[in-house]
Amino acid sequence: LFRSLPMKEEEIRPQDIFDEYLRLCEIDSREYFSQASAIKIPCPACGANGAHSFEKKGFSYEVCPDCDTLFASPRPPFEAFMSYYRDSPSTRYWAEVFYPVTAEARKEKLWKPKAHLIKDFLNSFPAREVILDIGGGFGVFAEVATEIIKVPVAVIEPSVHLAQSCREKGFEVIEKPLEEVCISEVPQGPRCFVSFELFEHLHDPRRFLKSLHGLMEPGDCLVMTTLSAAGLDILVLWERAKAVFPPHHLNFFTPDSIRGLMREIGFVQVDVQTPGKLDLSILQNHLHEIEDRFWSFYLSRASEQSLDRMQEILVQEKMSSHMMIFGAKE
Repeated sequence: LFRSLPMKEEEIRPQDIFDEYLRLCEIDSREYFSQASAIKIPCPACGANGAHSFEKKGFSYEVCPDCDTLFASPRPPFEAFMSYYRDSPSTRYWAEVFYPVTAEARKEKLWKPKAHLIKDFLNSFPAREVILDIGGGFGVFAEVATEIIKVPVAVIEPSVHLAQSCREKGFEVIEKPLEEVCISEVPQGPRCFVSFELFEHLHDPRRFLKSLHGLMEPGDCLVMTTLSAAGLDILVLWERAKAVFPPHHLNFFTPDSIRGLMREIGFVQVDVQTPGKLDLSILQNHLHEIEDRFWSFYLSRASEQSLDRMQEILVQEKMSSHMMIFGAKE
């Protein structure tokens, strides 16, 4: 289904702007979470007790010994995260600086290819009458999907400002967190629910999936993307990986652990792919931080053709850190 095309990290995350965003996140992390009373949680995928792995910017991360999920624990309360996302300087920087600068590149390099992949996926299902974009943000995917998939899109978006941005683009918006949405508020007819780069942020991933499954009717399908703890760049860099940055990214499932949780909740036809494009580009940008001698040697000498072939192997073996999950309700 997937073919990974070459891409460089700099194309969608200019280093100076991204570094400034991470700097602000680190300051905000201390401001909003240092005094919050954190609670130890079990593995969000399988419920086992995690083993401590590392500390990063005031947050502790554990690895599940049973399913290899990486997750933040102890975890501050949900209210602390809501306050952070509403008011923090790093959140404003993302919305006012980072996103506008990278919007066009992300639209071309990320959102349009994603829309084509979903269009191919939907060919396996009867006609969809609506797509529901959970956490639709500025409405960029909704715009692209309307053009490429040619199916009406509605957005579930709790942020007041982002919801207004989607309305101004002509989209129907449910201005609530998914967990608070009622069945009566969701457009009827055969539906495809989509959720992009949201799952790793969730305070309670299991509750999110249960709520989503409850909103779906038999025959509805789901497409979701998130980060994988079994992805190459995350495994090699580990606590030094920029993808592991609290308070944003709390959950790193693996293809096996997300598949297991979804099946437990009741999803069927669950398939997991890792159509990532950036693992090797990310590692090259952090060559000075890599301790593994093989990857240090290979990345400093490999040709572009070799890098492209290696990235394609990662996709085929489901070892890219960008994970795409498909499921349905029976």
